Amino acid sequence: MPRQQRKQADREAIRVLFQEHWKTKDRAIREQLVLAHGSLASYLARKFSNRGEPLDDLGQVAQIGLLKAIGRYDPTRGIEFTTYATVTIVGEIKRHFRDKYWSVRVPRRLRELNNALMKTVEVMAQRLGRSPTLPEIAAETGVPFEEVVEAFELGRAYNPASLDAEVAEGDDEHPSSLMDYLGEVDPALSRLEDRHTVQGALASLPDRHREVLKMRYYDGLSQAEIARRLGISQMHVSRIQRDALKKLRAMIEA
Repeated sequence: MPRQQRKQADREAIRVLFQEHWKTKDRAIREQLVLAHGSLASYLARKFSNRGEPLDDLGQVAQIGLLKAIGRYDPTRGIEFTTYATVTIVGEIKRHFRDKYWSVRVPRRLRELNNALMKTVEVMAQRLGRSPTLPEIAAETGVPFEEVVEAFELGRAYNPASLDAEVAEGDDEHPSSLMDYLGEVDPALSRLEDRHTVQGALASLPDRHREVLKMRYYDGLSQAEIARRLGISQMHVSRIQRDALKKLRAMIEA
């Protein structure tokens, strides 16, 4: 079976497991789901590893968040699990830091960002006819995805609310809730683990190889522009790019 088809089959199998877990709360199914999403928890823990806390401790906190997300996740709501789990795990990690280090005050920047994002959500929901996804909110506002997640979480850090709590006015029969604002099934986030794999492989490349790929694919520069910035020939840039992609592919497929 081709790799893409195999991944699609794996995602379908995971969806079936979530549906069964929601009905039965079976411990064996829960363990399968934990194993299937362990890389997501590890990735999110590593995002906070430069803040003075041991990575092993952060990994344990992230696992707790993952367990909570699996236990609370309702597949009938039409929310992609990785969207829901990302917010839950990041929230658990943030609470860990807040309880251990932070003063009892949400930074003003995050409060203001949260307010702005909530207004954007309402405008986008009216325009799209549905709730926007987190990546769509990030693209609309130009705010990095991680900061969008952080703002939604920390904006309520000292006023916690249920995901089912109403956060905006609606009609009597269809009130809006925070869960609605987390978005529909998100194909981009269903590929989140693939992006984690790529980022891990990028970190293993030589500095010059990583620098060229970043400028080429993240910054959108042409080979000629990269050559001018690095003070080398375009042909040299082309060779570095080709070699970097070859190494990257080999690490990912290993």
